[in-house]
Amino acid sequence: MTELVPALSAALLAGLLGSAHCLGMCAGISGLFAVNSNIASLRNEVPFALTYNLGRVISYAVLGIIVAAFGGVIVKASPNIAGGIRLLSGVVIILVGLKVAFDIRVLNAIERMGATLWSRIAPAARSLVPVTSLPRALGLGLVWGWLPCGLVYSVLLIAATTANPIHGAMIMVAFGLGTMPAMVMTGLGAARLSLFMRRRGTRLGLGLLIVVLGLLTIAMPVAKYL
Repeated sequence: MTELVPALSAALLAGLLGSAHCLGMCAGISGLFAVNSNIASLRNEVPFALTYNLGRVISYAVLGIIVAAFGGVIVKASPNIAGGIRLLSGVVIILVGLKVAFDIRVLNAIERMGATLWSRIAPAARSLVPVTSLPRALGLGLVWGWLPCGLVYSVLLIAATTANPIHGAMIMVAFGLGTMPAMVMTGLGAARLSLFMRRRGTRLGLGLLIVVLGLLTIAMPVAKYL
């Protein structure tokens, strides 16, 4: 379980910075504003925002379970590669850190494949707007969690390398929780948080911290053989 801590930390930090991307690119946040379109007051607005984001996190957890279960099948078929999978996890975490710090887009091809899937799911999202009830907010969040995003796919690769569905779900939940502060906040507060997260120094510092977590992930299994 201790070996999972760097991966969980990396996922949380990636989500925290990724939320700024969502706000800036008007992807996930547009769904949040759709939730708010018919809500008059902040007191009524918050439950809708929380429910919408709960749906997103649930979808992330399901995706984490799926990819980690697939990773588990591979490890069971070839037990000797378990150590290599662990090292791969560290490498992927490092790549996520480099993506955050320097905006290196290594998963564009996979993201385009996801866009094909999204084109089939998008009508379901449109059918839930405007959101007038909490179940519709939850439904929109569940659908929006499948939106193609290079950062989500990067963290999914980390989840896959755990080869454990529970651990895969935990990593994706950590990522989802990282995105929630900015995604739940509205108005000036969200804009300020987005601006802070998009600052070059912030992204560089936290991105390099994620790289360190990746190096730590690699060091743990290597240390056992020293």
